[in-house]
Amino acid sequence: MTARIGVVTFPGSLDDRDTQRAIRLAGGEPVALWHKDKDLHQVDAVVLCGGFSYGDYLRAGAIARFSPVMEPLIEQAKAGLPVLGICNGFQILTEAHLLPGAMLGNDHLHFICRDQKLRVENAETAWTGDYTAGQEIHIPLKNMDGRYVADRYTLDKLEAEGRVAFRYVDLNPNGSLNDIAGITNEAGNVVGLMPHPEHAVEPLIGTGRTDGLPFFTSILKKLVTA
Repeated sequence: MTARIGVVTFPGSLDDRDTQRAIRLAGGEPVALWHKDKDLHQVDAVVLCGGFSYGDYLRAGAIARFSPVMEPLIEQAKAGLPVLGICNGFQILTEAHLLPGAMLGNDHLHFICRDQKLRVENAETAWTGDYTAGQEIHIPLKNMDGRYVADRYTLDKLEAEGRVAFRYVDLNPNGSLNDIAGITNEAGNVVGLMPHPEHAVEPLIGTGRTDGLPFFTSILKKLVTA
């Protein structure tokens, strides 16, 4: 049976169709979820995609966190539902307190759009199982509020527990503390990252590589074996 992966669209989402395509290429069934949905329609996992939900008018992800779809998502994520937050989705996950820390404006105050080199630090989450720890990959990055911050206690805890999932290599593009590009929760079912793996799933688009496809094949394999 094909795994059903929900993709939430908020007002201002940009990458929902790209994410659905990535899921389809990996062999899953994408399911469109609307921000006003009050249930998740029995999906097996959820992706919060990139964009500028509600125009980032208050703070990136702060309004989307209160959308009706987030109530069942938060409840089920705490119970083990796999959730991936990409860029704005990562911001929403921190605002919803499914992941610790916060996302602030880039330290140089400019929008970034570039290919970014990352190192996989944790290959044991629901979304990273098809990578190997220490592997270096190239994923497109595009953000204005991509600077990951947290207090020293939280940073030390993330590092000690191996919950930094991805780290920027060669260049820190936005001033994120500890070069953090992505993190996971304690259970490993919730992952957030700033770069866009859905833009690196076919040789003819994005980086010209398929370094992002393992995000989506990883979760499909995880769901099969769960």
